[in-house]
Amino acid sequence: MLARVTAWTVRLALLWLLLGALRPAGPRALLETPQSVDTLHPQVCVHTRLIDEADEWKIQRTLQLVREMGASTIVEFFPWAYVEDRRDSYHWFVFDRIVRHARNQGLRIIARLGLVPFWARPETAQALTTLNTLPEESYDDFAQFVADFVARYAGDIDHIIIWNEPNLAFEWGFAQVNPAAYARLLQAVYAVAHAANSHVMILAGALAPTLEPEGSPHGLNDLLYLRALYEAGAADYFDALAVHTYGFTEAPEAQPAPDALNFRRAELLRALMVEYGDADTPVFITESGWNDSPRWTKAVRPSLRIAYTLDAFRWAENHWPWLENLCIWAFRFPTLTYSYPDNFALVGTDFQLRPIYYALQAYARGREESGLLWLPPPQEP
Repeated sequence: MLARVTAWTVRLALLWLLLGALRPAGPRALLETPQSVDTLHPQVCVHTRLIDEADEWKIQRTLQLVREMGASTIVEFFPWAYVEDRRDSYHWFVFDRIVRHARNQGLRIIARLGLVPFWARPETAQALTTLNTLPEESYDDFAQFVADFVARYAGDIDHIIIWNEPNLAFEWGFAQVNPAAYARLLQAVYAVAHAANSHVMILAGALAPTLEPEGSPHGLNDLLYLRALYEAGAADYFDALAVHTYGFTEAPEAQPAPDALNFRRAELLRALMVEYGDADTPVFITESGWNDSPRWTKAVRPSLRIAYTLDAFRWAENHWPWLENLCIWAFRFPTLTYSYPDNFALVGTDFQLRPIYYALQAYARGREESGLLWLPPPQEP
């Protein structure tokens, strides 16, 4: 009986391989003549999700559309677990193809680094950990990966974000968030990264906008977290701060407040930096934007989303000299969730360009018209 089951398993595996071989290959992704970005607003940046694309031509096409829109910078995730599944054994090709095509399109990359391989997680409880669980005894292993990464991609990637939203429990391995531990992670990384690439800029964060109080199992208010980070002595171990700020249902000019989540919450974080003598340290907003799903209570109408997004860029340019980039979440997703997150995208999974893409293109490339090009937002009666 076992032999019969094994034989059928082998046959099915061979059939699967044969069908895969017969599947038509996707378009080739040959490099074109090196390009440059035509933009009047270099702050315009988009958060891409290329790391999980199976087809290289989709990576190329996505980055072509980024350039054609007029964004000069992308934020992309480069997971440690994807390239070092065994200690000291790297498989860089999945990163290489993203970097290769971004360079060809003339785009700057801000790399988000994180995601822990199995071997670097706690041996006594591996079954209970997540890919975001990084024990302190593995900080040096992560730091070595960061050093190897910035050395390999020096000149192509000179801005790196250490971790992502460490003030949320989900992003901190479902453990109690710990600003002091994150400060020690920055310290472990900082010197070795700069030794490997003297031009690299280390971004701390990126902090998620949240009102969670101290002791919450879900996370910690980003203002409280940043203060605790400074109190832990982290200021010497990052060159810029990355933050996330979303507008939800409010206009970008809505007043910030400690108990409110809106676009200008970034100003409160900036005030904390100044309070701690860190006024010379720049800020990168690496996630921002509005959602236009008809089935989410934190979303707005598509025309209002366009108006708010363009006004956010204008506000940043006119009021925030300390801001380097404003990066929209997200440019395009490789797959659909069939829920409200899909409505953050500027470009559909099928590469259909949405109206907000054209609006941002007109803004970035200085082709805006007199208000007739885009439908105006609805007015209150």
